[in-house]
Amino acid sequence: MSRQADARFASRRPAPPLRPYVDRYVGYRLDGVADAVHRGLPSRHLTMISSIGAPIEVLAQADPAQRPDVFDFVVAGLQVTPALIAADGPQEGVTIELTPFGCRALLGMPPLALWNCAVEADAVIGRAATELHHRLHETPRWADRFAECDEVLSRLLRAEPPAVDERLRGAWQLLVASGGRIAVSDLADRIGWSRRHLAQRFTGEFGLSPKAAARVLRFERACALLRSACRPAIADVALTCGYYDQPHLNRDFAALAGCPPAAWLATELPFVQDSDGAPRADSPA
Repeated sequence: MSRQADARFASRRPAPPLRPYVDRYVGYRLDGVADAVHRGLPSRHLTMISSIGAPIEVLAQADPAQRPDVFDFVVAGLQVTPALIAADGPQEGVTIELTPFGCRALLGMPPLALWNCAVEADAVIGRAATELHHRLHETPRWADRFAECDEVLSRLLRAEPPAVDERLRGAWQLLVASGGRIAVSDLADRIGWSRRHLAQRFTGEFGLSPKAAARVLRFERACALLRSACRPAIADVALTCGYYDQPHLNRDFAALAGCPPAAWLATELPFVQDSDGAPRADSPA
């Protein structure tokens, strides 16, 4: 991939009623990219990605049993392995980062139902997907695109979102707050369940075990530090994120990203730089 690729991002938090269910909207526009492959990495979010222009070509799904596919508006569940996405030519779209609780509230199903898979959005939310995809195509400014997301998602929000057991909600929130560093035994003690019962209930709701979720959260934090402007040394990132040592971080990267940290940075930088920067939602697309 050419290092001259131009990557531009805009982001914004959703309207307040949506914030327990949607962390943020991210608009992206990539130019000057040729014959590249983008890695869709595991994270704390389920994602809804609407392309604006060329469709999203998934070369390899997070689940190897799922065949490669092309999407206009894709919904991807939680995962522990990367998806490989073609990046050849201009890329533009909007990503909606759902919390696991947003899956029930907005999509009407538990995260388990979308575990490790990607599907066309209209198979999940019907005509609302077609409507939002069309509106985003017709709207030139990021701020207005994000407002369209607010409007459509607010209509999807159920008046009384399906309840999630408060202990499961608390377990997820404790994992996120700790950056994946809390021990599963301590997590079970905090919410008053045995480790076995916690693992069964947690996996039955979210699709992955508490241990796997902690692993994803440590990895996600490591990725954020590695792509930050003051990028620390990889050994320091490993220590900060709760890995035993740098080889431990390297092993997790190999499993969750499919490559070592240095290789990820070399190939992904045009995609990830500035994506966590200050919102620029008032700029034109």
